Amino acid sequence: MCIRDSYYDHRRKYPTELQSQVEGAIRKVERLLKRKFSDSKNPLLWSVRSGARVSMPGMMETVLNIGLTSKTIPGMVQQTGGNERFVYDAYRRLIMMYSDVVMEKASGIEPKGGEGIRRVLDEHLESRKRALGAQEDSDLSRDDLKKLCDEFKHVVREILGKPFPDSAEKQLWGAIGAVFASWNGKRAIAYRDIEGIPHEWGTAVNVQSMVFGNMGDDCATGVAFTRDPGNGRKIFYGEYLVNAQGEDVVAGIRTPSPINPESATEQNQGQTTLKAFMPKAYRELNAIQKRLESHYRDMQDIEFTIERGELFMLQCRVGKRNGPAAVKMAVDMVKEKLVTKEQAVMRVTPSQLDELLHPILDPAVERDTT
Repeated sequence: MCIRDSYYDHRRKYPTELQSQVEGAIRKVERLLKRKFSDSKNPLLWSVRSGARVSMPGMMETVLNIGLTSKTIPGMVQQTGGNERFVYDAYRRLIMMYSDVVMEKASGIEPKGGEGIRRVLDEHLESRKRALGAQEDSDLSRDDLKKLCDEFKHVVREILGKPFPDSAEKQLWGAIGAVFASWNGKRAIAYRDIEGIPHEWGTAVNVQSMVFGNMGDDCATGVAFTRDPGNGRKIFYGEYLVNAQGEDVVAGIRTPSPINPESATEQNQGQTTLKAFMPKAYRELNAIQKRLESHYRDMQDIEFTIERGELFMLQCRVGKRNGPAAVKMAVDMVKEKLVTKEQAVMRVTPSQLDELLHPILDPAVERDTT
């Protein structure tokens, strides 16, 4: 039986063989990376994210930095060359994400007046920054972040009525269950209703070793598409942030830079591209995106992280596109002999055709009149 089916059909209980399989997989990754999960000297951290069979951007939950505890923090500081500020920044991110995704949403807690724990912690963070005269999160010192983590844990206990777990194993299993549960979250259900995605499909859960795009200026994170999802042009299109984690790209806290000149917009035009800033990593990323599109024979949505100059691929999936882009991509891919005419026709949905056939404003005219 598929684990996701067993989980949903048996009141959120896992099959008995799952724990030993997860533990075996953990040991395998430990050997590959020469780090140990929940180790006090050389800890291995995890990201836990969904693996649904279709793309549902922003609907499913993710938890990063799983495994940071009072036991593993000193080892993580040593592992990063004594960078306490980085470690406590990762820890406060974990507290924010875990309390929101696992302790509140997955537990079925309905926040009073819409004031969820994530919003409360965000407001607490902004209040602390104002008090310290800090403009950006990166302006907070090690001591500021260390104190903030203690304050966060106090707020979590006060609002949710239970402490943030200081056990790496509890964090991991809590995150796994929460990602499974997010398939049945209100946003995900509404999205599937709109997109016509069967509710019985369920989701897998991917547990990956953590890599960090926020360890310094030789690190970055970004999102890219093998073609432009807005107009269908055959260009490598995307954006990135230096010294950031993936959530920063989608959160809108900072303005991302284009990965290449073709990706530049009015908002980020003139900013340094990834191609210019990290040419080696960009060349590797560009080569990989071509291979991915050739393999899957469709436009791919890619997430990546660069840690100390080394490129890591986080995930890829078939990318979302609007109506005009869908038609252009389908026609172009037939010309490129990536797909047959029959496959191309089936890729364009009725709603995308409807979108294409409706009159639209010329973007240039719309821009000039606003």
